[in-house]
Amino acid sequence: MRELIKMTLAGVAEVVGECEDGADALAAYGRLHPDWVLMDVEMKDVDGITATRQIMADYPQARTVIVTDYNDGELRRAAFEAGASDYVVKENLLCILEILPKA
Repeated sequence: MRELIKMTLAGVAEVVGECEDGADALAAYGRLHPDWVLMDVEMKDVDGITATRQIMADYPQARTVIVTDYNDGELRRAAFEAGASDYVVKENLLCILEILPKA
C-alpha cells in the first residue's frame, strides 16, 4: 500500500517519508515538518488516531489525512476529533490528489 501511495503522490510530493508506527511518525514530524502527513489507523504500538492527536497537540499547524481500509463513522469521527484534516478510504485513494493541493 505504501508503494501505491508513493506512486499516487509522484506528481504532487517531492519527498515522501515512511514510518512503521505512530510514535515514529511523531518523531519524524518533529524533525521534518512535512506539508502533509498521511496516516493509517492501524499501526503497531501507537495507532494513527493517537499519533494524529499527538502531532496536533505538539504542532497545531500540521495537516494530517487519515488513509485507511475502514469506512467507519466512529473512526471517521475520532479522526476529526483528533485533528485530522481529512479521512480517505484506501479504495478511494485518488481522492488524496484532490485534498493535498488545497493547502
